[in-house]
Amino acid sequence: MLRTTKMKLVELMILRQDIDRVLEYLGKSSNFQIQNETDFSHAQKDNPNRMLLERLHTARAYLGVSDAQALSTGTTLPSEEDRQSADAILAEVEDIRKREIEASDLRKRIGSAYDEARAFANLKVAYSELEHLTFLSMRIGKIDPAVLDELQFAIGDRAVILPLGADRTRILAASSKKGRFALDTELKRFGFIPLDVPEDFKGVPEEVLIGLQNQTQGASGALEAVAAERMRYAETHTQEIQRLLETFSLGAQVQDVRESLEATQLVYRIMGWIGLDESATLMKDLDNLTEGRIAMRMYAPNEVPSVKSGREKVPVQYTHGKFVKSFERMIFSYGAPLYGTIDPTPVVAFFFTLLFGIMFGDAGQGLVFLLLGLLLSYQKMPPLRKFYHFGPIFMAVGCSSVLMGLLTGEFFANSELLKPFSRFVTGLFGESRDHILHMMPSKDSLDKLMIFFGFTLAVGFMINSVGLIINIINQFSLSRPAKAIFSKTGICGALFFWYVVFAAIRIAVTASSVQWYDFVCVGIPLFGVFFAEPFSRLIEGHRPVLENGLFSAIIEGVVEILEVVSTYISNSVSFLRVGAFALSHAVLSFIIFTMSELVGGSLSAGGLVIGVFGNLVIIVLEGLIVTIQVIRLQYYEFFSKFFTETGREFKPFRFTYKEQ
Repeated sequence: MLRTTKMKLVELMILRQDIDRVLEYLGKSSNFQIQNETDFSHAQKDNPNRMLLERLHTARAYLGVSDAQALSTGTTLPSEEDRQSADAILAEVEDIRKREIEASDLRKRIGSAYDEARAFANLKVAYSELEHLTFLSMRIGKIDPAVLDELQFAIGDRAVILPLGADRTRILAASSKKGRFALDTELKRFGFIPLDVPEDFKGVPEEVLIGLQNQTQGASGALEAVAAERMRYAETHTQEIQRLLETFSLGAQVQDVRESLEATQLVYRIMGWIGLDESATLMKDLDNLTEGRIAMRMYAPNEVPSVKSGREKVPVQYTHGKFVKSFERMIFSYGAPLYGTIDPTPVVAFFFTLLFGIMFGDAGQGLVFLLLGLLLSYQKMPPLRKFYHFGPIFMAVGCSSVLMGLLTGEFFANSELLKPFSRFVTGLFGESRDHILHMMPSKDSLDKLMIFFGFTLAVGFMINSVGLIINIINQFSLSRPAKAIFSKTGICGALFFWYVVFAAIRIAVTASSVQWYDFVCVGIPLFGVFFAEPFSRLIEGHRPVLENGLFSAIIEGVVEILEVVSTYISNSVSFLRVGAFALSHAVLSFIIFTMSELVGGSLSAGGLVIGVFGNLVIIVLEGLIVTIQVIRLQYYEFFSKFFTETGREFKPFRFTYKEQ
């Protein structure tokens, strides 16, 4: 097993003229964790690149151009040509936007005038003549058509309401001079807006209506022309706009980081961690990039005062292949191991794949996971781009499920299709059988099921043992011999666990009884666990050895013994759930297969519906449950053995198009 990647602390002294290019290099390399950066919030307030980026985003949204997703490989810091290109695009887009707004406003004004003219088209008598009638009071204006009927009901026979125009948004209201106050009151209550009408107005001539209609159509055409121009501009400038967005996003981030660093008038100082294997390349590339105008110093972790004093933890980084690397998030989601300790990721990858396959044994459903893993690995599913890095995991559990399915004879919950394969394989070793491993409970298969459950306990024993070995090695590596020897997950705890398992197997196989030496072999490691605290203080040189007295040490020892016994029992019994879930998977598949047979067979219409729906439920629901159980076994039974203290995850400095 490998250990965590060896790290170096690098100190860089960079001239002001080179700082942007150095930050660009570090961000693109994604292998350097800046140590001395500060808060970015104050730096973002006066960032010309960020302000230009925001204006480009506004223009992009107006044009309907799709946003960029990530920084391209060839993205560079903004040049003067880029700024000129951005300014030109922003000016052209602003011109189009203004012309579109003006065309829209003109269309609204002409359309409103046309609607007004149409409303008064049926008024054929001079309004001044009607206004001077001694017995009649008239009002012309706008009103909401929705309240027109209610207005007419409220006024009753006290006035006459005449809608003007087809849309009923203008009315002419007439009442007697005596009733004009009541009319005005009701009109005001219903939101009536009076209009000024010329004294000699007799209606709108037909030629005026035609002219306004033509102007309306012309304004609509002009608006459509500007909209079409906007669409054409977006099509021809999409790539350039997206390139500029990436460019100024990079420039904005570089400036934010630069403003957060320690600096004098001429020199910037950057401190950061990098893997030892990549440190030589870093120094060479930076020296070439700055043409020698850079000062660099490297420190081993034991040369850093804050690390030696324990105030700072060295970042933890792993170097893995694609398959094992896909399991790293499982480690860091629980906690970062300490620097210099054993790397548990390969073990997690192996046991996760094994446990999942045991609990989810179906060759057909495993092929579904395998296919999904291939699609994710080759990035053929854009909607799931965030999960591409899980592709190798799906491929691994898919293969594991296929192998277990071949053993149990299950193919999409059908236990008949793989019988020829099972008979062929078993025939090579003796009598042919329908299943290599028969999971369905029956009178003839109980012994085999008990053996299978014993196998799951054996897998659990291996996982617990590996966790104990990792912890013992880690504690010695961290110069903590007392914890490595006397803790419940140290040598004493491990010897107790291993001997009890060995004794139980010996007694079960040989039908013998407990011997006197069993008590000795169990008692010695338990004695070490019982007095773990005093022994630790003795080895580490702390005095007094019994810090809180003998009685307190005895109480602590009793608690430790109870915890050791209960922990190892629960850790072992927990792995029975592996067999239980494998059994439940077989039973659920049998139920689906039986239901398909009851409605006419797997190839009938009803059987196909039940088969597809049932397999979908198993793949999604049971697949999720099995995943949770495997993660739980890793976290509580494996990680708990050696994750007694968490470290610090290596988070390299990198640029992303969108803030995460």
